[in-house]
Amino acid sequence: MCHRMLLFFDSIAVEEPRVLTRATLFAFCCSWFFAVGCNDSKSGKLPNQTKPVIGVAFETLQTEFWVAGFSAIKDECEKRGFTVVESVADGDANRQLQQVKNLITRRVDGIILVPKDAKSCGPMIRAANTAKIPIVLFNRPADFPDLESVAVVADNFSLSEKTTMYLVDQVKALPQPVQAMVLLGDLSDSNAIQRRDGFEAAIKSAKEQGVSIDVVARVPTDWNQEKAQSGVVNALQANPEIRMIFTSSDFLLPSIVSALRSAGKYHKTGHAEHVILGGFDGDATAYKMLQEGYLDATGVQDVYFEAEQSVEAIVVLQAGKKVAKTIQDPGFVIDQKRLDELKSQMWGARLAK
Repeated sequence: MCHRMLLFFDSIAVEEPRVLTRATLFAFCCSWFFAVGCNDSKSGKLPNQTKPVIGVAFETLQTEFWVAGFSAIKDECEKRGFTVVESVADGDANRQLQQVKNLITRRVDGIILVPKDAKSCGPMIRAANTAKIPIVLFNRPADFPDLESVAVVADNFSLSEKTTMYLVDQVKALPQPVQAMVLLGDLSDSNAIQRRDGFEAAIKSAKEQGVSIDVVARVPTDWNQEKAQSGVVNALQANPEIRMIFTSSDFLLPSIVSALRSAGKYHKTGHAEHVILGGFDGDATAYKMLQEGYLDATGVQDVYFEAEQSVEAIVVLQAGKKVAKTIQDPGFVIDQKRLDELKSQMWGARLAK
C-alpha cells in the first residue's frame, strides 16, 4: 500500500510540476508515514495500536433500557481496556448498515449490534461474516440461522409469563370475571412477540386454574407513546371495568399512568379501585412506581449481565473458540413483596439513584 501511494504522489508531481515537486512530495510522504506508519492490511490498525477495538452500533437510544445497555457495554469494554467505536442509527436501518460497513472497513475486532428488528440485520451480519469479524446482537436476536452471530437476549417469554402470573395472583382477590388489557409492542420485533406470547400463556394457565380473566383490549403500540396513550384511553372508555393491565415495556408506563389519571383510576395497591398493573424491563419509572405503590410487578432484564456476556462473546470468538448462538438472560420478577430484597439488582433502581 505504501508503495502504491508513493507511485500515486509521483504521478501527481509529473502532471503538476509547477505546483508540487517530486522532492517535496517524497519528503511529505516520508514524514507522514514515519508519523503514523503504514496500515496493517489484515487488521487496519496502526502498528502502535494494541488495544482491541469493539464497534458498538445501536439502532436507537429511545428508551432508558437502550441508554443503560449502551452505557453498560462501554463500561465493560473500559474495564477490560478495550477501545470503543460507537454509532447510533436513530431508527434508520439503511444508515445502520452503512455504520456497520464503516466499522468493518476500520477492521474492528468485534461488533456489538442492536438492530431495528430480526430481519434488517441480515446484510449487516453477512458483511461481518465475510470480513471474518465476530458480531454479537445485544438484546434483539436475528432471524438468520444460516449466518454466524451470537444473540444475548432476555428470556422474554418466561419473564412476561411470570410477571403476568403475579398479576393473576392479585386478581384472585377480586370479584370475577376480571377485565384485562395488554399493551403490545412492535410485532416485527421478536422480543415483543415473545412478551405477548408469555402474557397469553399466563392468561390461559389462569383460566385452567379457575381464575376468570377476560382480555377485552389488546392495544397495538409499535413502541410509540402517543399511540399507546390513545389506545389505553380508548380501551378504558370502552371498558371502564378494566382492573388489570400488562405492558410489554415499562417505557410505555407514562402513557398508561396518564390515561388512568384521566379516567380517575390511578390508585395505589390496597385501594378498592386499584388497577392491577405489571410491566417488562425494570426501568427507573417502574422502580419509582413500585416504591410509591402504583405498580404491582415488572419483569427485569439484567442489562449488566447482557453487556458482560456480549463483550465476553467477542473475546471468546476472537480466540477462535465456539460460543452458543443464543446466550439467555433469565432476568427476574420484582414485585411489591420483594422490592427491598431485589432492588439492588434492578438496573432502573441504580439509574434512579
